[in-house]
Amino acid sequence: MRRGIFCRGFPLSPTSVISESPSRVCGREWRRLSDTSSTDSLLHWHSDSAPEPIGSLQEHYYNLCKEKSKKINPFILHILQGVDEEIEQGLEGITLNVAGNNHLIPVERITGDDFWILSKVLEKNPYINGLDVRYNRLRDVGAYYAAKLLQKQYNLIYLNLMFNDIGPEGGDLIAKALYKNVTLKYLRMTGNKIENEGGMSFAAMLQINSYLEKLDLGDCDLEESTVHLSHMLKENHCLVELHMSKHDMRNGGIKQLCGALYLNNSLRYLDVSCNKITRDGMVFLADVLKSNTTLEVIDLSFNRIETAGAKYLSETLTSHNRSLKALSVVSNSIEGEGLVALSQSVKTNLTLSNIYIWGNTFDEATCVAYSELIQMGYLKPDNTDVEPYVVDGHVYLAEVSNGLKRHYYWTPTYGQACIHSANAGFNLVPATSKTGVQEDPSLGNWRMFGFVSQPTANENVVV
Repeated sequence: MRRGIFCRGFPLSPTSVISESPSRVCGREWRRLSDTSSTDSLLHWHSDSAPEPIGSLQEHYYNLCKEKSKKINPFILHILQGVDEEIEQGLEGITLNVAGNNHLIPVERITGDDFWILSKVLEKNPYINGLDVRYNRLRDVGAYYAAKLLQKQYNLIYLNLMFNDIGPEGGDLIAKALYKNVTLKYLRMTGNKIENEGGMSFAAMLQINSYLEKLDLGDCDLEESTVHLSHMLKENHCLVELHMSKHDMRNGGIKQLCGALYLNNSLRYLDVSCNKITRDGMVFLADVLKSNTTLEVIDLSFNRIETAGAKYLSETLTSHNRSLKALSVVSNSIEGEGLVALSQSVKTNLTLSNIYIWGNTFDEATCVAYSELIQMGYLKPDNTDVEPYVVDGHVYLAEVSNGLKRHYYWTPTYGQACIHSANAGFNLVPATSKTGVQEDPSLGNWRMFGFVSQPTANENVVV
């Protein structure tokens, strides 16, 4: 049977397979289970052999598991080895990546008990300032220990907890831990069903916390939180990025948000995608954009603003606003007249550099308008999600893989992990210099140890 070789805990290329059958490599025992009817075999840690600890973090984790009589998670031990090696090289500002959806190495997803031990290892560690534990099974138990870690780890500035089955109680614990935390700058709670109770806890916390700069509460089953988050925006003048996708937000909700934006002077990136906002809601947004000079990125994807809503925005962007850099109106039931109006805004407003329109109704006038924008240099090809082509003398638009947050849920398992044109929102609005973070760490732009920073193509989440 052909077996894959791993050296010092790092997997070789999938094609680097030899006919030998060593059972132990670098203190680890592996077993490859093959299906004779398929080349897709699974790689598992041998259950009767735990890896031997190498380096201080590995040793600390190993000893804690023994002391607390807890099962050693070989995935954590494997990742900690790499961190130890980076620390030995003198590297700092490391993001520990233990994402549970890694398809390139064997993964035993982290539970709440696993995270308890891991949090003990990370307490007061000066080399690690980011922690990515997305797609694991922390649940409320793990949220309790995450809250404890936020109270004790004074170097952590990035924490990604997305899709960990954390509920309202866990969300409340994390929010309360941030009342006194002065270091965390970026928190992703995406996909954890903290519901309205957890959402209100975060809204209350943000009226006091003046250090958190980026917060993602998308897809958290928040349906009545808009009023609380709007009130928070009137008081908070530190938050620069807020994700509120899938909040069941309607026109009343966007009206409340816009009312707060008249008073807020810090928010630069507003994500209200995948809601139920219609053209009437655009009246409020267009009006606030006439006076708000802070907002730089707005994501309206997957709403229903239609042609009338696009024209409201176009009028403001053409005649009044000169601060917005990027606008996404993907899949908003906009027809040709509205799309052409937005193209005129790009032509007259030199600040508006990025616009994303795929998923709407393209007529020939639309195709010609955006083709001219690109050909005349008003719109760079990397700054939009369409590309013109000509067939029989007629111009058409094809989709290209650019956007504000294409890799919000997933990235491919091959090729470049961080592509600026696919994640323009994170690059247009980096955190301020005091965080030491220039771009979204979940896209691989920080010093990060790990193999896959995003869900793979086989485990994506459809928006």
